[in-house]
Amino acid sequence: MGDLVLVRHGETEWSLTGRHTSRTDLPLTRHGEEQAKSLATLLSARTYALVLTSPLTRAIRTAELAGLSGAVPDPELHEWDYGGYEGITTPEIHRTRPDWDLWTDGVPPGPEGHTGESPAQVGRRADRVLSRVDAAFDRDSGDVVLVAHAHFLRVLTARRLGLPPTEGRLFQLATGAVSRLSTEHERPVIAEWNRTV
Repeated sequence: MGDLVLVRHGETEWSLTGRHTSRTDLPLTRHGEEQAKSLATLLSARTYALVLTSPLTRAIRTAELAGLSGAVPDPELHEWDYGGYEGITTPEIHRTRPDWDLWTDGVPPGPEGHTGESPAQVGRRADRVLSRVDAAFDRDSGDVVLVAHAHFLRVLTARRLGLPPTEGRLFQLATGAVSRLSTEHERPVIAEWNRTV
């Protein structure tokens, strides 16, 4: 079985300022494009059985600039739906909800089509992606790469390691970072985490 390579998209204006960004389709900043280009050196030595991206521009563009050809957008890889907290920073939320924590509380509904998600809902989506990853490993001997978003990839990592979705809180991810999940003695492990160039 190959490795599961996780790539967080490059910087956007909202990631730079800490604004929760799920379905708002923002482009990469100039720095985000440079981050994405620099990933090619970390990713080019591997053979990929499957390359999936979030359907959002920032992830698709990161994959392109990193030299990941044949990437397939997968709607299951979109970021945690932040509902009513889309575009708002955690300090702003804490002004009215001082004890709020994304990992335990989830988010309230927002405008139509943005219902918000709980950690459990994001975990179920991550499990569906992992099923697709495992099917690719069964068919091919290469690695699988996912280009997506910080909170979603953190939940997916927790689920891959057999942890509840809320434990994604333990795995910080920078923009333009590469991480690698592998196996040791047939158990999933973190082989590399949050690597940037």
